[in-house]
Amino acid sequence: MNRKRARAAVTLLAATALAGCAATGPPARGPADLAPPAEFNAQYRPAAGGGEVWWQGFADPVLDQLVRDALADNLDVAAASARLRAARSLVNAERSDLLPSLDAAASAGGEADSDDSRIAGSAGLSAQLDLDLSGRLSAEVQAAAANAAAADYFLSDQRRLVAAAVAAQYIELRRTGARLALLEESTELQQQTLRIVTLRFEAGLSANLDVRRAAADLAQTRAQLGLLQLARAQAGHALAVLTGDTPGAVEDYVADTAAIPSFLGGPPTGVPADLLRRRADILVAEARLVEAAAQIGIERSDLRPSLVLPADLVLGDGSLGGLVSDFFLTLGASLDLPLFDGGRRRAEIAAAEAEADARFYEYRLTFLNALAEAENALVAIDAYSGRNAELRQAIEESETAFDQSNALYREGLASLFDVLDAQRQLIASRQSLIDSEADLAASIVSLYAATGAELGPQLRAPKT
Repeated sequence: MNRKRARAAVTLLAATALAGCAATGPPARGPADLAPPAEFNAQYRPAAGGGEVWWQGFADPVLDQLVRDALADNLDVAAASARLRAARSLVNAERSDLLPSLDAAASAGGEADSDDSRIAGSAGLSAQLDLDLSGRLSAEVQAAAANAAAADYFLSDQRRLVAAAVAAQYIELRRTGARLALLEESTELQQQTLRIVTLRFEAGLSANLDVRRAAADLAQTRAQLGLLQLARAQAGHALAVLTGDTPGAVEDYVADTAAIPSFLGGPPTGVPADLLRRRADILVAEARLVEAAAQIGIERSDLRPSLVLPADLVLGDGSLGGLVSDFFLTLGASLDLPLFDGGRRRAEIAAAEAEADARFYEYRLTFLNALAEAENALVAIDAYSGRNAELRQAIEESETAFDQSNALYREGLASLFDVLDAQRQLIASRQSLIDSEADLAASIVSLYAATGAELGPQLRAPKT
């Protein structure tokens, strides 16, 4: 068969094979296969405003700076960014397989004996084109693109988690600051009580037991100092690491943290269906599902024929003089027809399909977990909001009870036990309010992290 006839036969074979090729993989299941509820069970609608992103709703410039530093310098974010660059490079590598490849080679050598010497050389080009009849190359590009999309979404998810972690640690820092300030107030209050009891004891109006009881309460309160300082240091160190710095690096601009930040308002939290397009870890799971579907296409391609067209051009006949004057051109076709493999290819397809099913279940689980996190945060916000109102009322009543019991004790109409009990209730109520306010702020952070609102209402599309 001459070359023209061979080329015609190859063209006919390619057309026939392409016409018989099915899609590289089945369509991936996605958001349409989930059924999110229309509304969250618990309702919380933050006041509008507060800034472009949710953490600005706390109106705290220190928190804003910490989040900016973390998003710019956090090492988890930096690692995710590097992996995204790697994934995009792999997409380009897979796409290059659809193009012809061209390689060059050259050689030179010499021989010599007592009578003669000879220098020989040759140069050549080698080209190859895979026509992708089986669809493997296209499926590999699809898989790489899905992997790059997952890497892009993972980067966004790291930013979401880092912003939430910074806000949560900052609230813990503010909690310990408020508790330290309360500790100072409580210590001063108990010292006043101890002075009064001591004076009454010296005047013979009280027993030494009363002095012991007041001194014990004061020591118990002072014993909290070390634990609060430890908690404050741990929160500060965690913030430093989140911002990509050494522990203690943020101490200079987080010193004044004696009150819990109040949330003034932020972007809407949306509805459950919004999680499917905003929450980055769900989008990562969805991209992994698409990658699994492409992997099925890769395995199915092994059932189809593959055709590669190689070509070689060699310049030279072995002697240096004939290097340019002589050349040899070789064209060919390499056809691979799968016939029998004992069921291996079918088994690999079945394994890829099972893996795609597993990816779908993981995708669904990721969505359900995200939904549960949002619901938990909404319930917590409602619970702590109500608790704060009751605790403020409890503090007012405790302050009145303490003042009255203290006045009656000075007149000898109440026991020290009544005074100390009222004092303990007042301090405990104040501590509980600080913790509840901090828990409310942390729940708001958890809500925005759960709804995926770190970058605003729309997550940027991946660039592959």
